[in-house]
Amino acid sequence: MNRKLRMGMVGGGQGAFIGAVHRTAAAIDGEIDLVCGAFSSTAERSKTSGELLMIDPARCYGDYKEMIKKESKRKDKMDIVSIVTPNHMHFAPAKMALEHGFHVICDKPVTFTLAEAKKLKEVIQSTGLTFALTHNYTGYPMVKQARALVRSGAIGKIRKVVVEYPQGWLAFLEEKKGYKQAEWRTDPKRSGIAGAIGDIGTHAENLAEYITGLKITSLCADVSTFVEGRLLDDDASVLLRFDNGAKGILYCSQIANGEENALRIRVYGELGGLDWRQEEPNTLVHKSQTFHRIYRPNVGELDPIAQANIRLPNGHPEGYLEAFANIYRNFARTVRKRMNGEEPSEIELDFPGIDEGIRGMLFIESVIQSGNSKSKWVDFKEA
Repeated sequence: MNRKLRMGMVGGGQGAFIGAVHRTAAAIDGEIDLVCGAFSSTAERSKTSGELLMIDPARCYGDYKEMIKKESKRKDKMDIVSIVTPNHMHFAPAKMALEHGFHVICDKPVTFTLAEAKKLKEVIQSTGLTFALTHNYTGYPMVKQARALVRSGAIGKIRKVVVEYPQGWLAFLEEKKGYKQAEWRTDPKRSGIAGAIGDIGTHAENLAEYITGLKITSLCADVSTFVEGRLLDDDASVLLRFDNGAKGILYCSQIANGEENALRIRVYGELGGLDWRQEEPNTLVHKSQTFHRIYRPNVGELDPIAQANIRLPNGHPEGYLEAFANIYRNFARTVRKRMNGEEPSEIELDFPGIDEGIRGMLFIESVIQSGNSKSKWVDFKEA
C-alpha cells in the first residue's frame, strides 16, 4: 500500500479545541487524509462541521455507529478512526471500530473507567489491530532524548522524580459561564471520577514513567476542590514510590492562577539529573555537581529516536503540534507497515498504547482512592 491512510473522526466538531489539534497533527506529514466523520453529538452539527472541513457530505455521519457501519461497506473505506470526544465517549466507538477492522487513535484518558480500559485491551488483542493513545508530550524530541539518557545510564540509578503540571485556567467557576472546555472536564458524567487528575495528572504520570522507564508501585495523595460549586478535583499533590526504590512527587493543579501550561519534570540519579519544561520544549538540561550540559534539537550528537522526531533546522522552535504530529506519524507508519505485512521499527513503534492507557486509568482510580482514604498509601496495581 503506497497511498495515504484514510481517517475518520469521532467528535472534534465546531467549538472543540482538541479536534482541530488532532486534524492538524494528522495532516502535517501528508500521510493521512481526513475523509469522513461523526463530528458532533447531533447529526445536524456533525453535517455542519463536516461542511466547514470540506468533507464529502455523504461521509458526514450522524453518529459513530452510522459511520463505522457505512464505511465498512465502501471500497474506499477509512483505515483508521481518530476519537476526540469527552472521556465517556471513548470506549464504545473504539471497541466498535476495532471490531469492524479499523485501527484506532484515541485521546486520553483512554476510557471512562479502568474496567473499560481492560476490556478494550482484550478487544485490541483479539483483533490484532493497532491502537494509539495521544499522550502527546512523549512526542517531543527532547523528552525522547531524556529517556535515552536514562537508558544509557548517564544519570545512574534514579533516586528522585519530581513532575509538576500547574495550570490556572480553572481558577474560577468557568464551567458556569458557558465555557465548553470547562463544562465537560468538570462534569462527572462526562469526565469520570476525576477532574484535574484525569485531565492533566495522567500526563504527568505518563511522562514520569516514559522518561524513567520505572513503574509507580504505590502512592499517597492529597486531592482538593478549591473552587466552590465545582464537582470534581482541581488540585492534587501526590507522593510516589517506584519499582526501583526511587521516590517521587507529582502535583497537578488547574487553579494555579497565573500559570499557563507549565508541565515540568526533573529526574535525579546517582550521577546527575535531567530537567525539561514543556513551555521551553527545545531545551533539556543534563546537570551534576561538576557540569551542566544543554541538549537542543539538531545540535551535537543525539539519540537516533530523538533525532528521528526532529522536524526543523536548529533554532526553529518545535512545539505542541509537532509533538502531537510525531504520535500520529509513528502510529500511521506502524499501521501502514502492518497492512503491508511488514514489521514496524522501534522508531515507528514509539507511541503510547493501551498499556499506557491502563496505567493512566489505574493512576486516576488510585489517586482518588488515596484522596478519600484516611490511611492514604495505596498500592498502585490492578485489582
